[in-house]
Amino acid sequence: MSQHLKVLGESGFARVRVDGARRIYAIDAEPMREVDAWLQKFRTFWAHRLDALGTEVARGKHARARGIRKRRR
Repeated sequence: MSQHLKVLGESGFARVRVDGARRIYAIDAEPMREVDAWLQKFRTFWAHRLDALGTEVARGKHARARGIRKRRR
């Protein structure tokens, strides 16, 4: 656990405060917001495509369950 907290602290995702013999960690949300904003363009790009893929997978499962094979063109 301490290694994970160290990485989070070094990368700016967590702050540490020393309180006597204890170290108190807190998440710093600002870097997370920056990552979330960066990822948003990928979410927008992939959302429709992943939904379409999910639909095709469901159709294939349904067809296999009914014993129907898709014809190749």
